Amino acid sequence: MPDSSPERPSITRAALTRRGVLYGLGAGGVSLVPLLGAGTAAAAVPAVLPTRAAILTVARRVNDHWIGANSNPGNNQWARATYFSGNMALYRATADSRYLSYTRSWAQAANYGLNGGTSTRHADNHCAGQVYYDLHDVEPEPAKLAAVNESIRLMVYGSQASKVNDWTWVDALHMAMPVFARVAAYRGDDAYLTKLYALYTYTKKTLKLYDYTAELWYRDGGFTPPNGAKSPSGKPVFWSRGDGWAIAAHAKTLGLLSAGENRWPEYRYNIQGVARSLLKTQRADGFWNVNLGDPQHLPGPETSGTAMFAFGLAYGIRTGVLDRATYLPVAARAWNAMVATAVHADGFLGYVQGVGYRPESSQPVTTDTTADFGVGAFLLAAAELAKLAA
Repeated sequence: MPDSSPERPSITRAALTRRGVLYGLGAGGVSLVPLLGAGTAAAAVPAVLPTRAAILTVARRVNDHWIGANSNPGNNQWARATYFSGNMALYRATADSRYLSYTRSWAQAANYGLNGGTSTRHADNHCAGQVYYDLHDVEPEPAKLAAVNESIRLMVYGSQASKVNDWTWVDALHMAMPVFARVAAYRGDDAYLTKLYALYTYTKKTLKLYDYTAELWYRDGGFTPPNGAKSPSGKPVFWSRGDGWAIAAHAKTLGLLSAGENRWPEYRYNIQGVARSLLKTQRADGFWNVNLGDPQHLPGPETSGTAMFAFGLAYGIRTGVLDRATYLPVAARAWNAMVATAVHADGFLGYVQGVGYRPESSQPVTTDTTADFGVGAFLLAAAELAKLAA
């Protein structure tokens, strides 16, 4: 499962340089929320969104750097699939055929298959299906969807059709919820949405990974009260990227459903609840800490959670789920912070916490740490914010 597999360090600029693949330069050259844990020296960033052209110029620089540094597009597992979800979002925003070609080569190398095969029930393995559907949208071909459609069909209609306890960690929502929604629309079969909601409800209410008071998600059962892990000062642990996975999952899924779909309101309310908490916990420098529940627990800028928050907030603003006057300054500060602090001149994206499952994972997070899923999250945010700027 994402971020609970054996931890590996973040990818650093030094490591990429040692591999000889770093220097692929890119083509493009309101009142503040109360400070939470950023330190008194943190500088406030503008709360005004740049132009669409400016947003996409930065996004292209970051993406072009990643592609230049990774001529091999990688495997079809969750981390790289998350990157390609962002790459396809940027393709839709720019119509740059290089981004489409890069995604196509990745999918073809995997033969449009799933890690674990069609019998897999693991949400991580389904994440690639989001990208296969994106490619099918551009160049329709049923064979591209064969593996993911069959895997989801087996979960809905197979021998374990009543099983709903597959998603025991919050990341699973992002990896699999949009895939179920996609297959439901492709098949024209509401049973897929019913199954999606049953899996979601188990995660949210049976496992109680969502805290209705804090309006935030715990990463997994190891963090839920009364015996869950706490920060060194005894406060709850709401891992930033875990909540980033959650808000991104809800945004992607809502974007695939009609407003009349009877589970739509609960997904909408969850974006609104998480957004209220993000309003309270944003740092004055525009980022969010790795623990939203304790500003003193490893404080500092972190890009992957911040990018997914910017994406989810931007989606909510654009679609009317969130109040524009309240939340656009929050999303704008997040974007401006990442551009000013995390994006290097050559497009390298820093301050990304590597694979893990808690604030202590893959530390330290520095200007030189990056990861594929963090770049993907940044591109998702850019594409969605560009729609607001337009």
